[in-house]
Amino acid sequence: MIDLQSDAATIREQLRPLVESALVFRPTVLASGAKSNFYFDGKLVTLRADGAYLTARYLLEHIPSDEYDAIGGLTMGADPIASAVAAVSHLVEKPKTAFYVRKEQKGHGLGKRIEGPLADGARVVVVDDVATSGGSIMDAVRAVESEKGCTVTRVVALVDRQQGAREFFEEAGYVFDPIFTAEELGVPLDQIRAR
Repeated sequence: MIDLQSDAATIREQLRPLVESALVFRPTVLASGAKSNFYFDGKLVTLRADGAYLTARYLLEHIPSDEYDAIGGLTMGADPIASAVAAVSHLVEKPKTAFYVRKEQKGHGLGKRIEGPLADGARVVVVDDVATSGGSIMDAVRAVESEKGCTVTRVVALVDRQQGAREFFEEAGYVFDPIFTAEELGVPLDQIRAR
């Protein structure tokens, strides 16, 4: 049943068990090459019908609609989130455009690095499913700023691993606004701090 009356806090609590279930405690290697004893598999949330919907609804309720025109980020962590926000934004009559940023420019077709109907100079939210140090997300930030002249109004992650992203974005002058932190999801502080 679709409830379009829930506030952001209620939606976040509905989303929490899905996010908690995507947290895995076992040795893994992160995109940065660092080793970790915990891993958040964001696609287990954002590619579920209910997870995609709740993530989109939360973002649409939490972020003021007049703050941004479009939402997206580096493929592939951002793709399901941005697409869900675009679809649900139509349903709630607060339309937002989705965009994807490729890791590198295409060598065929139109050769674009940024996919989607992103207008030059748009105000955007850059999103990803997980933030660790923030470097990958910053690639998307820099791409939309330099290639499309966009203004990044906020950087959002479904989960902040609390391993430097907040400090990185704040030092660079961006608002960093994760939906959940590793600590909130029950990751022991000694595991968060171990790198």
